[in-house]
Amino acid sequence: MSKTDAEVPEGAGVTTGSLARRLGVSPTTLRSWDRRYGLGPAARTEGRHRRWTQDDVAMVLEMCRLTAAGIPPAEAARAAKALTDGPHALDAVESLVGAEVDGSPDRHASRSGSGLPLGSARQDCKGLARAAVRLDALAVQEQLTAAIGRHGLVVTWEEILAPALQAVGRKWQSAGERYVEVEHLLSWHISATLRHVYVCASAGQESSRTVPVILACLPGEQHTLPLEALNAALAQRGTATLMLGGAVPGEALLAAVERVGPGAVVLWSQSARTANLALVQQVAATRWGIRGARTRSRVLLTGPGWGRSVRPGLLRPRGLHEALVMLDTLRSRDFQDG
Repeated sequence: MSKTDAEVPEGAGVTTGSLARRLGVSPTTLRSWDRRYGLGPAARTEGRHRRWTQDDVAMVLEMCRLTAAGIPPAEAARAAKALTDGPHALDAVESLVGAEVDGSPDRHASRSGSGLPLGSARQDCKGLARAAVRLDALAVQEQLTAAIGRHGLVVTWEEILAPALQAVGRKWQSAGERYVEVEHLLSWHISATLRHVYVCASAGQESSRTVPVILACLPGEQHTLPLEALNAALAQRGTATLMLGGAVPGEALLAAVERVGPGAVVLWSQSARTANLALVQQVAATRWGIRGARTRSRVLLTGPGWGRSVRPGLLRPRGLHEALVMLDTLRSRDFQDG
């Protein structure tokens, strides 16, 4: 049952613990909302135990929905409480909140964080992070789909998805195993969304003989999401790709280059441990094509594992947008040469 379908039996209602489990938040969060914003149960039992009625649950569900959309908690609470104050009060508050979501600057600094070090990130990024921390899978997916529809894939990746993933990673490193489940949830949904974009963009394209771009992670490297974002963005541009995924063995990578003859090879390394420069040089030196007209692929080194230095003969884009610009330029040159 989805969280928006959560129901409270007639009568006494449900306990805080039961409601917290249904909503995917902690009981402490519910008590904090009650203490700070007055979002508590309207009635208590004789033993002073909290019992949440259907109206109470509807109010808290609205709080979850608005905070997932990036609305600061205090303003989200005012809107959620308006649910019990009649339709006129609700319309007024929803109008105020809607104006902030639609008309405010993209980089709105929320007064309350998601538990993650996000700084002055976009509202969309904060809302996505809050939904992930709550382990609210439906809200995470809704946020991802809405962000790509609103901002496009490149902006969404660089200003919303990548910052959220980095914040989760930093929190995980500092909090032990506490946020592993958050990272897994967020990564899975981002990957599923990027692959959906790729499939949709590729569906209408006819099979062609244009040389593809090979995308691969170095041996031992499992961080594929940045390459998945690039793969989807290239598909939207009509560029053929061959996505090999994570931890590609060196022999397999070299064999693919020889067999396919790609116009470019994009290699991702997340850490210096997987930044195998010797293998990169082998890829860059691999020649393909007919005898007498053999050529080589251009190699793009992507990811923080390569450091800041620029390697002679190798391209070093600093992000998704820059990688797309470089690949578009190479594609244009190949077309002119052809």
